[in-house]
Amino acid sequence: MAARSLASLTISFGLVSIPVKIFTTAQSGGGVSFNYLHKDCGSRLKQQYVCIKEDVRVERADMVKGFEFAKDQYVTFEPDELKELEEKGTGTVEITEFVPEKEIDPLYYEKAYYVAPDKGGAKPYALLAEGMRKTHRCALARWAARGKQYLVQLRPMENGLIMQQLRYSDEVKPVSEIEIESAPVKAAELDLAVKLIEQISADAFNPADYEDAVKNRITEAVEKKVQGKEISISPAVPESGGEGKVIDLMDALRGSLAKTTKARQAPVKVGERKPPKRATVSGIGPARARAARR
Repeated sequence: MAARSLASLTISFGLVSIPVKIFTTAQSGGGVSFNYLHKDCGSRLKQQYVCIKEDVRVERADMVKGFEFAKDQYVTFEPDELKELEEKGTGTVEITEFVPEKEIDPLYYEKAYYVAPDKGGAKPYALLAEGMRKTHRCALARWAARGKQYLVQLRPMENGLIMQQLRYSDEVKPVSEIEIESAPVKAAELDLAVKLIEQISADAFNPADYEDAVKNRITEAVEKKVQGKEISISPAVPESGGEGKVIDLMDALRGSLAKTTKARQAPVKVGERKPPKRATVSGIGPARARAARR
């Protein structure tokens, strides 16, 4: 079944206009969600708004939006006032500049959309995509939609373009606000850490190697419930406070290297792929070991 586009837009590239369509990158039904029900009768519940001063339910017709400029002090806006402040949508993604793709930290990434050429746009679309591949650059652009103005990145993918919504600079917490304790690194420790990294490295990221285990468990439990089966409940296990046993870092690195070496050397049956292994190194964090490529 062909994907349905979310909108038709025009990419403005100098004096060139490229008609395009955008599509969601999210797979429909990829997540698991629950609804709140009344425990007694099983009916769906609906959200209600209650005035915290008068303790009465408030209907939407009696609501007004307000901005808190001081503790418990608000300025209110009428719907037409807020409408006046909205960005007027033009249906145009206006490219402002091209920058090296590596210069945009993924920290700024938000929603992503697939971009495909619309009728009459195949040639300029291909030209823009190939031009960015050739120069190893991506485009920064402005896009107005739903009353807001978005900063977006256009970047080439294997056979097309991705439009990535970006956060503005004031929407990203500065790393300077995070306290990161410094610690000296010994040459011998670094050498073992590098060897461990190289040993459990892969040449490419294969998303199919990773699955959401929690979603799989929930889906399986839902199926059992639908079939009228009982779900076994495991005894509660106290969560670790993150203060595990302090071990020697060099011993942990050597042990991890030995463990992953043994896993890679284990024989693999014909037609069977080695399962991923997980090694944990104190002071470094979890690392996932993939099966040896044959």
